[in-house]
Amino acid sequence: EDGDFYYTPEGYRCFTEQYLLKRGYCCESGCRHCPYGFNKDDLKTK
Repeated sequence: EDGDFYYTPEGYRCFTEQYLLKRGYCCESGCRHCPYGFNKDDLKTK
């Protein structure tokens, strides 16, 4: 659908918050527009 993704300057498809909310769950991949508040850096151990 319109507004579900865009292409980055590098040519990758980037999902928008609109799409991620429609999907209904967090995949824990560190998506750029994650509406669920997931932060990949929080998983790193020291």
